[in-house]
Amino acid sequence: MGSGKVYSYLDHLECGRCNARFAADVVQGLCTVCGSPLLARYDLDRVGANCSPSEFVGRSPDLWRYHELLPVRSPDSKVSFGEGMTPLIPMPGTGSVMGLGRLFMKDEGLLPGGTFKARGAAVGVSRAKELGIKRIAMPTNGNAGAAWAAYAARAGIEALIVMPTDAPSVTRAECALTGAQLFLVDGLISDAGKMVAEAVSARGYSDASTLKEPYRLEGKKTMGLEIFEQLGWRVPDVILYPTGGGVGLIGIYKALLECQQLGWVGDKLPRLVSVQASGCAPIVRAWEDRASESTMWEDASTVAFGITVPKALGDFLILDAIYKTDGCAIAVDDDDLLDAQGVVARNDGAFICPEGAACFAAARSLRASGWLSESDEVLIINTGTGIKYPDTVSVSPPVLQVGDTIPVG
Repeated sequence: MGSGKVYSYLDHLECGRCNARFAADVVQGLCTVCGSPLLARYDLDRVGANCSPSEFVGRSPDLWRYHELLPVRSPDSKVSFGEGMTPLIPMPGTGSVMGLGRLFMKDEGLLPGGTFKARGAAVGVSRAKELGIKRIAMPTNGNAGAAWAAYAARAGIEALIVMPTDAPSVTRAECALTGAQLFLVDGLISDAGKMVAEAVSARGYSDASTLKEPYRLEGKKTMGLEIFEQLGWRVPDVILYPTGGGVGLIGIYKALLECQQLGWVGDKLPRLVSVQASGCAPIVRAWEDRASESTMWEDASTVAFGITVPKALGDFLILDAIYKTDGCAIAVDDDDLLDAQGVVARNDGAFICPEGAACFAAARSLRASGWLSESDEVLIINTGTGIKYPDTVSVSPPVLQVGDTIPVG
């Protein structure tokens, strides 16, 4: 930070639905007028006058390089493991198989903890620390809880985590090892959310549930900022995002609008694609009905556990981003996403998470239908490493006895 420069240009918070305005430097949850999520707003005129993309080049290769557009007021408040600047990887083998000549993957599996949840946790926990929060509580499908537990431990903040019993076992271990109070519920994340709400009300925890605090979104927004910078401050034709709570998709769209207002990127909009599993597809159903929000998905179930969200709090923001960018929402079957996971591994050597694999399955389907063309520049967000989901891959290699000859030609 140069002499006299402001670290963050955070100005206020604004309701994403009714536009009510709230002070940013006190702890805020949902809008007190309509109960919708609050969005961080920045003094973009001052950002534009005091900052340009050329300044990012010499900064540390992490998400904090964009600190002017992040909510943390002081660098001393940062809680960080060096998260950010994941690569855009060409996927020529997979692209050839799917008929996509310009296919790329942003690999979030390389972040601390192995998932993109590190972004939201880094910024959310840093801001919680800065605001003096001592205890946080949240429901999770696994990875978000693991990330927030790790960052909370680093910040000296107590964490209460509730996740479904079917959540990946490694995420339980991460929460327990970092000292979080961990509870399992025999149900879905929506059931865990009800339990967390009771703890927040009765025991004084600060609610860190998806979009019930404004700052996880700002961490996820940095995916968009990185994409634009990595492409030379332009946008791809299409971005596919696996959608549960949808914070990353909302964040990428928010980053796009901020950068357009700043004049850092042009007027072109990437078509945003919300990808869900056919066993839990409330956003897809709402998009097909041209609705402005979704309805609860009953009996939700998919192997892509991270996107098992029966109704997202920010569904109206997800749908708005899809509509405004001429995007779409698509559901894929579990068999197809697991097949796509193998296709990516065999053709490009990447072991991706089932949620990321859902996006590759969706891209294959959209190419077959003609919605995607061979020449489109297509970017898929892989939200985590497949190593965190060992049960999605079944292997039975032959067992040799000592002295046997390996039976290959």
